[in-house]
Amino acid sequence: MAIYPKLIMDALAKVRYPGTGKDLVEMGMVEDNIRIDGNKVSFSLLFEKPNDPFIKSVVKAAETAILTYVGEDVDIKGNIEVLARQAARPEPDKLLPQVKNIIAVSSGKGGVGKSTVAANLAVALAGLGYKVGLLDADIFGPSQPKMFNVEDARPYMEEVDGRDLIQPAENYGVKLLSIGFFVNKEDAVLWRGAMASNALKQLIGDANWGDLDYFLIDLPPGTSDIHLTMVQTLAITGAIVVSTPQEVALADARKGISMFTGEKINVPVLGLVENMAWFTPAELPENKYYLFGKEGAKRLAEELNVPLLGQIPIVQSICEGGDNGTPVALNPDTITGAAFRNLAENVIEQINYRNANMAPTQRVHVSKT
Repeated sequence: MAIYPKLIMDALAKVRYPGTGKDLVEMGMVEDNIRIDGNKVSFSLLFEKPNDPFIKSVVKAAETAILTYVGEDVDIKGNIEVLARQAARPEPDKLLPQVKNIIAVSSGKGGVGKSTVAANLAVALAGLGYKVGLLDADIFGPSQPKMFNVEDARPYMEEVDGRDLIQPAENYGVKLLSIGFFVNKEDAVLWRGAMASNALKQLIGDANWGDLDYFLIDLPPGTSDIHLTMVQTLAITGAIVVSTPQEVALADARKGISMFTGEKINVPVLGLVENMAWFTPAELPENKYYLFGKEGAKRLAEELNVPLLGQIPIVQSICEGGDNGTPVALNPDTITGAAFRNLAENVIEQINYRNANMAPTQRVHVSKT
């Protein structure tokens, strides 16, 4: 039986790529390296990405087509090489090589202002001259696009070092990505845990974060698959836990701290932030009204021997700033702006201390047993 390249190409023209319905030849997926040695045939198929979900099925279909249309005696199985136009995503331990510090911002329960703290901390750090990125990992309630006044942003792809990477949105000196950019803001996100985790891995590993001093992750409230995904994907420098002073919030904050400091996770806790520590009317800056109890987070920090990083008062401008997309940390001369500037300085101090006195955090390997 005589085998020649046109027979191979004719057979491969009968194989369709599931993603487009076009045949492999039409799509230019067959590389110009067909080699024929007696009955042995080998060549390469070129895919767009190294993790293309159709690789196995397309290779099997190509083998079947050659055995069917060229000859059943052709030695083809195992001889099709798979190539990709794009470089592969780096291994987990090599993700974000230009990021110096990764900070998880967490809370034991919802409603304590965790996302507001994360947004204003990011802006305050940027205001101090640092390069800052913020990942909105609160998949089911993404609020950072609104807080940064970039709800209408649509991050685009750009080729960087052979890979198509998502370009984060940017405002107030902070690079930002959120699942909110990729879903209709009016619709609920109804995803199972695995889908949410995979989406976050893409926003981390397939995005052009570049050179950052601080990379903040705004985690969902509580403890969930998302938290496990983050500590398994990234070596987190340290965690910040946000709480209000009231006992019901502190009980959940205690659980959040326990999660990070547990033997399996072992992520250093940089400290507690007491949000809504008191109410201060803008026109009476010396007055303090303790609406949710007094210094509850301060007492918890002392009990657990973790730093109290800051106490953030309630002022109407915080709510207005979040709704208008102008974080109060943009103006350090205000009461709350000064509080967030102080928080940023304390976070920097704790990270410097942590880096000087503790070994680098290792990515968590959690067994499934």
